[in-house]
Formats: sequence, structure tokens, C-alpha cells
Amino acid sequence: MTTPNFAPPAAPTSPPKPMAVFRAVYGLLLRSVATRGRIAGIGALGAIAVLTAVAKHSGNPYHSLDTGTSFASFLLISIVPVAVLVFGAAMLGDLIDDGSLVYLWLRPVPTWIHVVAAWAATVSITAPVVLIPVMLSTAILDTSSELMIGTLVGGLVAVAAYSGLFVVGGIRFRRALPWGLAYIMIWEGFIATAGKSAAKLAVRSYVSSVLARETGIHIKLANFTLASAIIVPLVATAVLLVYGSRRLAKSDVA
Repeated sequence: MTTPNFAPPAAPTSPPKPMAVFRAVYGLLLRSVATRGRIAGIGALGAIAVLTAVAKHSGNPYHSLDTGTSFASFLLISIVPVAVLVFGAAMLGDLIDDGSLVYLWLRPVPTWIHVVAAWAATVSITAPVVLIPVMLSTAILDTSSELMIGTLVGGLVAVAAYSGLFVVGGIRFRRALPWGLAYIMIWEGFIATAGKSAAKLAVRSYVSSVLARETGIHIKLANFTLASAIIVPLVATAVLLVYGSRRLAKSDVA
């Protein structure tokens, strides 16, 4: 007669800590999306901006605040959204498209962790890669404090808001890159100029308002106060991330 072998009960596994999961997902997304090709491509855009500023300065070394503001505005509404789109749409969008997002769900964690980590990773990449050349290009033309502060604050608002928009766009749309380009080129480039109602849905108008209020120079679509131009996009970004979390929770990622 054999004696039954009673194995001790397995110790219950503790649920993963949200911050630990956030750091793991953040690092994974950062490594997977920040490829040399993407960084080189966006770096090339920044280099073109700097070279353009050098050429403008060489032709006329005595630039006014108006000229510097116009150039900074152009960079903030063209290079910044494209750079954020390249990284933001790929953060979760690429994983959803190829079905590999399921591997992030091997342990039950709230979907908001994935979405916020994707947003944070996008901001972490694009802020230095795109804002450093934008600030440098602007400083080549004019180093006045109001212009530099306006460019920096407007750039940070742009990076934060566009990151939320395009990360959620990657969740909502398959192949989000064309949709993002359509938003930048068609909505912000043309439709938003038709009236104030459409401009309220354009990140460009808030970024331009920050720069215009800091410098006192008139910029097209700069229709908001400084406080509104900063607060509204950040609140909208938070709402978008909540929507993205709920959308991701209902998505079929297998």
C-alpha cells in the first residue's frame, strides 16, 4: 500500500503592480518603435529645418521677431505632427495589425496601462528628436525670450496632443498612417481654416495660439487665449486616452 503524496498547495500569485507593468510595456514599446530607420527619417526632417534656417539667416542676418515667429509656426504645424504620427500610430497600431498585441495580455492588466504607456513612449521619443531641431532652427533666426518660450511651450503642447490623437488613431483605425496624414493635410490644412468651429478640432489652432500669445505676433487660426490653448488640448488628450483604453478593451487582438 503506497502512501499518497500530498503536494503543498501552490502559493497564490499576487497581481502585477500597475507601475511595474507600465514600465515593462513602456520599455517594450519604446524599443520596438524607436527603430533606426524612423529616427533617421525624422532626424532628416529636423536637419532640413536647421539648414533652411541657416540659409535664411545667411541671406539676411537681421531678422525680426515676426520672421522668427512665422518660421517657428511653420515648423510646429508641419514637422511636429508628421514626426509624432510616424511614432504614435505605430505604438499599438502595428501590434494590433500584425496580431502580436495579444502577447502583452498574457497577464491580466487594465488596458489603460498599455494606452498610457504608448502615449508616454511617443512623447519620450518625439520631444527630443523633433523639438531640439525646431528650437535650434528658431534660435538661428531670432533668440528673443518670448519667441523661444512660445516655441518650447507650443512644441510641448503639440507633442502631447498629437501623441494622444495618433496613438488612439492607431487603435481605432487599421493602417492609421494614411488617416493621420489626411487629418494633418486635409483637416488642419484646409477644413480648419473655414471657421472657428472647425478650428476647435484642430491641434494646430491651439499650438499657434500659444505661440501668438507669447510673441504678440498674429498667426492664422490663433483664436484662443494662452490658458485655453494649453489646457484644452491636454484635457482632450486625457479624454482620448480614456476612449482609447475602452476601445482597446473591446478590440479583437488575437
